[in-house]
Amino acid sequence: MLQSAAFPAGERVSREVRTWRDQSPPTSIVGVWARRVGSLALLAVTLHLGACESPPPPPLVLGMNSWVGYDPLVLARDRDMIDTTQIKVVELSSSSEAMRGFRNGLIDAAALTLDEALRLAGEGQDLRLIALLDASAGADAVVARPGIDTLQALRGETIAVERSAVGALMLTRLLQKAGLQPADVNVLNLEASLHLDALRNGRAVAAISYQPLAGALKKAGFSVIFDSAGLSDELFDVLVVRASTLKERPGQVDALMAGWRDGLRALAQDRAAVAADMARGSGMTPEEYLDTLNGLAFYEPAASLEQLSGQPPPLVQGAERLVQTLISTGLLDQTPDWGRLIDPEPARRVMNAGKPS
Repeated sequence: MLQSAAFPAGERVSREVRTWRDQSPPTSIVGVWARRVGSLALLAVTLHLGACESPPPPPLVLGMNSWVGYDPLVLARDRDMIDTTQIKVVELSSSSEAMRGFRNGLIDAAALTLDEALRLAGEGQDLRLIALLDASAGADAVVARPGIDTLQALRGETIAVERSAVGALMLTRLLQKAGLQPADVNVLNLEASLHLDALRNGRAVAAISYQPLAGALKKAGFSVIFDSAGLSDELFDVLVVRASTLKERPGQVDALMAGWRDGLRALAQDRAAVAADMARGSGMTPEEYLDTLNGLAFYEPAASLEQLSGQPPPLVQGAERLVQTLISTGLLDQTPDWGRLIDPEPARRVMNAGKPS
């Protein structure tokens, strides 16, 4: 936490009082009384000044993994659209690290998938979901080796799946669409970065992947047989903030929301230039970066407000299947307390702030 450079109030008061005491003693009772009154007045003024010099709040720390869907926040930071004395955007190695940082009180806000946010809330973390960031509209995909042209051809075969709620949800929807049961396929739990080797050496005939890794699998000769284009009401990325931070520092939360909005608008103005710039640190070519962007649907604050408002909000209705999948797979114990979890007010304030007076 930032420390104030000002002297502690007590130290300042003691110095002023000592100055009065060092003077020659008064020669009358009236003089004594006058000096005491003056000393008390000076003490009151000094205490008031000390109170006015309270340290500024620390910056709000946002943690997130390096995912294209969160890059508007990186763009806003790098182009000075965010006041870094108020907001600190920190890129972490994984969403698991972001969740761990939130649990341990190291970050104030996080960009997470909806299922990750629900799991944190289910653990007892007092957080508020204040915005939708993006939805997967094809960025998650099932990629298969040549000869596997239909979902039904996966019966009896092995599918590589990363151990995550998104992987579990994609597998569930794939089986439902194919008319298969879980027992009809073999699941190989494997990190997404290892899927290419598994497909090449025959340990799996298909993999549930996501961009940009899915693009690399396609380049290697494998084909997409199913994607998340029809699941955009389930595969959301969201912005969550600690409830205490929202209560104590609403201005910083609003500044974060405004930064997201401004980063999105900068992206929309010249996607090709942004892709060329942002792709450098992502391991993707600008073309691959654009392909990944095309698999995402982004949400400005106005769209977030629409999804988070109402009784029940549209987000809650769309997330019903996700919640049931999380419960059935043991990742969630019970239905979330949506009324406590969702707070549309930051999006509303940012919207109102942008309206002409």
